[in-house]
Amino acid sequence: MEVLGTIIEVILAGLAIYLAIALAWYIIMVIANWKIFTKAGEAGWKSLIPFLNTYVTFKIAWKGSMFWAMIGSLVLGSVLTSIAGENGGILAIIGAVLSFASTIIGLISIHKLSKSFGHGLLFTLGLIFFSPIFTLILGLGKSQYIGPNGGEEMP
Repeated sequence: MEVLGTIIEVILAGLAIYLAIALAWYIIMVIANWKIFTKAGEAGWKSLIPFLNTYVTFKIAWKGSMFWAMIGSLVLGSVLTSIAGENGGILAIIGAVLSFASTIIGLISIHKLSKSFGHGLLFTLGLIFFSPIFTLILGLGKSQYIGPNGGEEMP
């Protein structure tokens, strides 16, 4: 029984550490996104609401409509993949393509966010692979919001 108690203590300690890291991550991202939103002229409180903060980020970086395109392709892709089941076939292929399209839209949005603050591809890679650090740099650093598409007029 003593071994079981030790195992449970280790598991609970690991869970506590994980939860502390997850909470710290969330707080860091809220602070950074709050600053990014205010730099872009949006209300900072919008960074607190999970679904809304992603929409606002798309709106700041690109267009709000692209958020809905991403969500739509993700949902439709998941539904088609579920309907196809184990049989696969054309529905599974279409579902996979739509899910992939959703990922691509998300990555393009991250690049457009980088451009809307005057940064390029390397900063985009930083946002993808080291998100908390580069999001903090974007929000708390000297980056200035220049508008969607890097301040260029959109067609």
